Amino acid sequence: MHSLAQEIQGFSKNRLKKQCTCVTTVTDRRLLERRGDGGEGDEQVEELEEEGGCGFVEDKSLDLQVGVVRPFLLLASQDAAHDIDTLQRFKVSHVLNVAYGVTNLFPDQLIYKTLQILDLPDTDITSYVGECTSFIDQAREQDGVVLVHCNAGVSRSSSVVIGYLMLREGLSFDDAYSQVKVARPSICPNPGFYQQLKGYKP
Repeated sequence: MHSLAQEIQGFSKNRLKKQCTCVTTVTDRRLLERRGDGGEGDEQVEELEEEGGCGFVEDKSLDLQVGVVRPFLLLASQDAAHDIDTLQRFKVSHVLNVAYGVTNLFPDQLIYKTLQILDLPDTDITSYVGECTSFIDQAREQDGVVLVHCNAGVSRSSSVVIGYLMLREGLSFDDAYSQVKVARPSICPNPGFYQQLKGYKP
């Protein structure tokens, strides 16, 4: 039985097999690396034809999960806001769109309010809570159901709903956050929004 030291001493580059490695870069370039029998630098890199992609595995499944925070107040991603079957199933009458650059698809069937909020930690999210609350109140007065959404339905929209519960129902940040989290477990306000809401005094 050979010891590790003997194995290392008996090592020879000539005994290595030729290898080809396919590498996909983050910009989706596909490279084929070949190593020859020679010494250092004996390597060939060939660029393969582009097949189109993103450099990562793209999740193309729709996020149609709707969080019911209150019977009149729903939280979701833009996928749900763009799916008429989902909107009708939840009896949505009003849509609060707090995404940036996301269009409203059903203006003839639903009442929309759009506030293009950037999902950046230094955006003052609490400055939007009053206007959002007024729209939700307006829907309630009409016995409507409001769907609040942004792109993924995790940061801006959840922050607005948390702010609404704090302003309108007098909940503490922790209570409001936990109730929204139960309704839609994927919520994750960005660190700036989180700190702003934690210190929010309606």
